[in-house]
Amino acid sequence: MGAAEIAAARPYPPREAGDDPLQLARQRMAATGQWHPLQSMGRRWAIGCVALEITQRCNLDCTLCYLSDHSEAVKDIPLAEVLSRVDAIAAQYGPGTEVQVTGGDPTLRARDELVAIVRYVAEAGLYPNLFTNGIKATRDLLRDLARVGLRDVAFHIDTTQNRKGFADENALNALRAEYIARARGLGLRILFNTTVHDGNLAEIPDVARFMVAQAADVSLASFQLQAATGRGVAGGSEGLVNSTNVARQIQRGAGARISFDTPFAGHGDCNRHALTLVSRGRVVDLYDDKPVMAAIMAHTAEMKFERMPAWRAAAAIGWRLLTRPAFARAMLPWGLRKLAALRGRPHRLAFFIHDFMDAGALDRCRIEACVFMVQTADGPISMCLHNAKRDDFILQPLALPGQAGMWNPLTGQASTETRVTNPAITAKTAKGRVRVTHVRKASWKEQS
Repeated sequence: MGAAEIAAARPYPPREAGDDPLQLARQRMAATGQWHPLQSMGRRWAIGCVALEITQRCNLDCTLCYLSDHSEAVKDIPLAEVLSRVDAIAAQYGPGTEVQVTGGDPTLRARDELVAIVRYVAEAGLYPNLFTNGIKATRDLLRDLARVGLRDVAFHIDTTQNRKGFADENALNALRAEYIARARGLGLRILFNTTVHDGNLAEIPDVARFMVAQAADVSLASFQLQAATGRGVAGGSEGLVNSTNVARQIQRGAGARISFDTPFAGHGDCNRHALTLVSRGRVVDLYDDKPVMAAIMAHTAEMKFERMPAWRAAAAIGWRLLTRPAFARAMLPWGLRKLAALRGRPHRLAFFIHDFMDAGALDRCRIEACVFMVQTADGPISMCLHNAKRDDFILQPLALPGQAGMWNPLTGQASTETRVTNPAITAKTAKGRVRVTHVRKASWKEQS
């Protein structure tokens, strides 16, 4: 997409009454050449997730930050507007949609408002997930959020955050363990996000090894490839940070071959997903047989296994096997092989690799097949496209019910202005920082 196309791009319009969200998703996948028997989008869900940004503020200053130069100057959007966006997500994609309560860091929002937002998302029939760096995500806060319906907490920890006292990803595993302890026993799925860049590619096996060791508590480890977007100042990639090399590093740390190409989630160039069972430290790949995966997809498309307890998922599969002989013939040999590979009680651990696009190199096909949306006042828009033109949305004055004038994002007050001019450059983006390159103990090439 050229600069003019990016500037002209708009969020998706509201869904027409009577339209099936799954059918709309299938149409998008077909139009972009991504519809096939292993495609989850349009078959298992209508959208991967929708980000609900409730603040632009953050208490870290990451070298690969996706926020804009003006983000810190923007006031938190009014609670009424946040709740209106929740309603719009429910109307667009239907019940069961994953909603990332995010920012900035959402824990910087007033506590009572954060709790109210999570409660509202849950009461709307959606699945609220908290995406945070964890600094202010205390156990008390997580407990309160779990009580009102929070389903997941995703902690983002990596070396781009320059946390004091942590020299590398291996050192950061101690902090990851601390965050796991905060969330353990609250009924939340625990997820981790890691930005992969030239400086930590060689350390990704350490992260993967940790996730395997913590599989009893951790449900998913997501690895997000560095991208030239937002206000990040880290140096450009040397070309080694790609989904293939990251998958190899994950496998190295897991000590097992893991299939990252089935089933697909959206565009094949954007996302790679793997599912494993971990049993006494041994990693068993569940996606290694594409015909079996296609059969599972065909016979269980309406089920959300990640939202089921293990016993319920097993019971659901068992019933399908009893009632559908063709499914049983495809599944049983594969299932017996997996059972034979286990050493004890298994724990489900998923890995996800997401390749974000550079702001100046967006691909129209990938945008159209996007499974990660950001909800704006005007509707949902692809996350990569939103990051490329963030200021167009966060600096937009908002009309609020019962309020005269427009809410001004820089003052937080009503105003007659219909557009914001001369937004401030705040301390985080006025430092005159040079672009930096992280020091590596050993390059990925040297490890290979």
